[in-house]
Amino acid sequence: MERTRFDKKLEKMFKEHRKLIQRSNKKQKKSNGIYDRYKYPVLTAEHTPLIWRYDLNYETNPHLLERLGMNTTFNAGAIELNGKYYLVVRSEGVNVKSFFAVAESPNGIDQFRFWDHPIIMPVDENDPETNVYDMRLTKHEDGWIYGLFCAERKDLSKPDDSSAAIASCGISRTRDLIEWERLDDLKSPSPQQRNCVLHPEFVNGKYAFYTRPQKGFIDTGESGIGWGLSDSIEHAEVRDEKIIDPRIYHTVKEVKNGQGPTPLKTEKGWLHLAHGVRFTAAGLRYVLYMFMTSLDDPSKVIYRPGGHFMAPQGTERVGDVSNVVFCNGWIRNEKDEVYIYYASSDTRMHVATTTMEKLLDYVMNTPEDPGRTERCAKQRDELVAKNLKILKERYPGVQF
Repeated sequence: MERTRFDKKLEKMFKEHRKLIQRSNKKQKKSNGIYDRYKYPVLTAEHTPLIWRYDLNYETNPHLLERLGMNTTFNAGAIELNGKYYLVVRSEGVNVKSFFAVAESPNGIDQFRFWDHPIIMPVDENDPETNVYDMRLTKHEDGWIYGLFCAERKDLSKPDDSSAAIASCGISRTRDLIEWERLDDLKSPSPQQRNCVLHPEFVNGKYAFYTRPQKGFIDTGESGIGWGLSDSIEHAEVRDEKIIDPRIYHTVKEVKNGQGPTPLKTEKGWLHLAHGVRFTAAGLRYVLYMFMTSLDDPSKVIYRPGGHFMAPQGTERVGDVSNVVFCNGWIRNEKDEVYIYYASSDTRMHVATTTMEKLLDYVMNTPEDPGRTERCAKQRDELVAKNLKILKERYPGVQF
C-alpha cells in the first residue's frame, strides 16, 4: 500500500471510530416498568482504541493489518467519581487473555471512551496468574476503592490437563483508577473462589466479604453466595464462611449463583443483584435476580423476589457464550437513579436504567417463589382474581 493510501485509510478508520463512540443511545420503547433497556450496547470490541489493535507505523505495517485483535469487552465493574461514570472492563484479546481497562462516560448512557492505556495489574512474581477478570469495585468506608477480581492460574497438580485451573479472589486498591496496589489474594476454607465482593462498610470492625466457594474450577459443589469476615484487608482471610443465599432445585439458581456488584445501602436494607444459572436443553442459561439483606445484619436475607430480574433478549442471546446476562457493576447517582451495567453472552456491555424507588418496590413487593408448581398456579390465580375484581368495580361495562 502506498503511503498516501495508508494515510487516507488511517484517517477513515479514526473517523469511523469517533462516530461509533459519539453515537447517541436511546431507550427502547418496550419496558417491564422496572427498568429500561437501551438500543445500543455501551461498549463492544469495536469501541476499543485503534492504538490498542494496530501498528500505525507505515514502515513496520504498510498494509495496516490488525496486529493485536480484540475479541470482547464485558463483565465490567462500575463506579461514579466526580460526576463521571467509569467502567473497569474485562477486555479480552483474540488470544483469550483478559486485562482490565477503564472506559469513562459523561452521562453513563453513551459516549464511553477507553483510556489510552490498559491497567497493568501488579502480580506476585512468585505466583503470577495467567488470566484476570470480572472486577467488582467497592468504595469502602476506609477511604479506598477496592477491586476484587478472579485471578486464574494453571492447576499444577494436573499437568496433563491443559484446561485444569484454580480460581482465587485477587484484591487490589486504588484512589484514582490509575495507580493500583495489589494485596494478598483472599484466603478461605474453600479450595477455589469466584464472584467475591467486598461489603462497603465494616461489620463488627472487620472487612466483610461475599464469596462463592467452589470445589473445583467449574464445579461449585453444595454452595451459593457465601459470607465471611476478615480482620485484615492487606492479608485477607475468611475462616468462618457461611452460605447466605444457597442454590435451590428447579429455580433460576439451581446450578450456580454468585454475587453481582457491591450491594446498595437503602433505608430498608441492602439491595443485592446476583446471577443465577440453570441447565436448559440449549445449555446453561445465566440470568440476574435480586434480594435484600438486613441493615442490622447484612448476612441475613429479608426479601427474596421470585424468578429472574433480567434475562437475555434478542441479540443479547448471541455471543461467545450464548444465552447469558451477567452484571458486576451498577451505579446509584445523586438523583437516586440506578445504572445497571450488564454484559450479554460474554461479548459486549449494555446499560439499563431504573430508580431506587422502583427497585425497592420490586424487591419488597414481588412475591417469593412458592417452590412447587401447584402453589405457583394458586399464587397467579389469586392475582388474576384480584385484578378481575378491580376491573369489574372500577371499569364496569368495559371489555378488556
